[in-house]
Amino acid sequence: MSDIDALFGKILAGSRVGGFKLSERSYPPRFKTPRHAHKWPFMCLVLEGAYTLHVGERSWLCKPPMLMFYGQAEVHWERFEDEGARLFIVEMDPRWFRRVKEQARLDPVLADFPGGMVTALSRRLYKEFLVGDRISPLVVEGLLLEIVGEAARFRDDPESCSAPGWLQRAREILSTRFTEPLTIEQVAGTVCVHPVHLAQMFRKHYHCTMGAYIRKLRVEFAARQLAGTDLPLVDIAAAAGFCDQSHFTKTFRQYTGLVPSQFRKSLR
Repeated sequence: MSDIDALFGKILAGSRVGGFKLSERSYPPRFKTPRHAHKWPFMCLVLEGAYTLHVGERSWLCKPPMLMFYGQAEVHWERFEDEGARLFIVEMDPRWFRRVKEQARLDPVLADFPGGMVTALSRRLYKEFLVGDRISPLVVEGLLLEIVGEAARFRDDPESCSAPGWLQRAREILSTRFTEPLTIEQVAGTVCVHPVHLAQMFRKHYHCTMGAYIRKLRVEFAARQLAGTDLPLVDIAAAAGFCDQSHFTKTFRQYTGLVPSQFRKSLR
């Protein structure tokens, strides 16, 4: 796995599955990479922390649950935020990626917008990486095909790509304050639109209600806590913004098919 060292950071775990190189990496606070490019295209799922990606004049703030696709030979650099970051990276054989890219028409760099299927599929891929058995090559390739397909479908959706600035700000408020007891009226007041208009436009562009979006973010946050900490379930429920452990368990099972204790056990 010599090429994987060009990704910087500390390798926590790594494997090669078929035509793919998978790794989990940690990056220290305020670490800055030099300008560089990669021989293999890859996707990067932000598990914890945050970093800013710079490609030419463009930049993206990457934080959970964002997924990024990096193109082959795309010159870029990153700066990690104060908390550092933990990333799950999948390098893809250029020949394989070239074939699927022709069908999917992906941009060299593609950011996933929270709320779609891409994040859920990426988390399943990360779980498969943690499990790793003789069936993994088949499962990994299948999930990657689904991820690329869903990402391309979202990119082709004019409703998702044309969200007005005030609506993007509203979603950012939900993304950063999802553990708080926010109301539609509060968010609407912040972005200066009527609550009914906000609710209608949010569903039109992001294909879910604001309440469903917040529940999804809370479940994803809780899933990370279950996977990476030994905190009691009641503490995780409170930190994620659920009113009690019962509500947490019910919602978590609706989204994942498992109760929190089963989910934690499955990852360990």
